[in-house]
Amino acid sequence: QVQLVESGGGLVQAGGSLRLSCAASGSIFSINDMGWYRQAPGKQRELVADITSGGSTNYADSVKGRFTISRDNAKNTVYLQMNSLKPEDTAVYYCNADVRSGRWYPEYRYWGQGTQVTVSS
Repeated sequence: QVQLVESGGGLVQAGGSLRLSCAASGSIFSINDMGWYRQAPGKQRELVADITSGGSTNYADSVKGRFTISRDNAKNTVYLQMNSLKPEDTAVYYCNADVRSGRWYPEYRYWGQGTQVTVSS
């Protein structure tokens, strides 16, 4: 079994910054893509950013230039640096990791429990 534990959410004023972290632990042989999604009240979960094991990144248009995703492969951890936050960034943020638990095991996507980010105007 694999666990993803997120931290770093909270309340911040518009224009402020937050840094989210997500550490994966458990039966991990390798991790491929890692990423962050968010879900605001009454809306569908949407991709914020993701990053491959090699460091290639992808961002939603709404966060380009403001958010930066990174990862530490030695620590099985992914980060999301969020700058110039806006009220519309308010949501529960979920991390995910595509994990293989053994050389011959299939890849499976695991999710964190979510962390609340609230941006006040």
